[in-house]
Amino acid sequence: MFSAWLQCLALMVLALIPTLPLTNAHMAMLFPPPRGGWGTAQFDWKIHTFIGYNGFKFPCGGYKKGKVTPMKAGDIIPVRFWTSDMTYSQHITELPKKSYNEARHGGGLCEFSLSYDGGKSFRVIATYTKTCPDVLFKWPVRIPDNVPSCKKSGECLFSWSWTSALVPQYYHNCADVTIEGKANGRLPSKKMQVYNFKGYKQKTFPGDGRSHSPGSGPIKSEIVANTRKWI
Repeated sequence: MFSAWLQCLALMVLALIPTLPLTNAHMAMLFPPPRGGWGTAQFDWKIHTFIGYNGFKFPCGGYKKGKVTPMKAGDIIPVRFWTSDMTYSQHITELPKKSYNEARHGGGLCEFSLSYDGGKSFRVIATYTKTCPDVLFKWPVRIPDNVPSCKKSGECLFSWSWTSALVPQYYHNCADVTIEGKANGRLPSKKMQVYNFKGYKQKTFPGDGRSHSPGSGPIKSEIVANTRKWI
């Protein structure tokens, strides 16, 4: 009888394990809400995994279409980040008032891109270097003023990619969006950079050296560059 009770208890614990947060506190996009992100139906605590690890796939971590965020050409998107060290209900609408274990790996290169073909190609619209990412700050990104409209379900993506500074790891999250753009608009020409998993080169980028502690936030000159009007 006692043995049967222990077996039952063990099965209950195992059933709970997939819902528990991982402890390495890597980074993921929080807003706009990405596929597999916190608060979405697909959320499984794995959104902060780097591409190529434990089956995490490129693009978008392998997650399917999720919540759609409407955007317009010229909008400035206050991108925010999440770490698995944050508790379940915190900071969806407000920035944290204290620091967290973020596993920032020294910062590195963050690129923000748009895809109009469901992730087959991505075009860069903003870049933050060295201090990105960090949950304590907003990272403003302007949707180019001259992009075309994109309304087809599952095809329109706003993405964040991060090549870290201290370890050769690549992170990639995608938010499903619609974009109200311009007639005869065009996407930027710069393609998103991809590294550090099978079939791609190994590379790290210069960072701020702060592996798990908060950084100093977005570089002011980069904020200006990433919110400028596109003509």
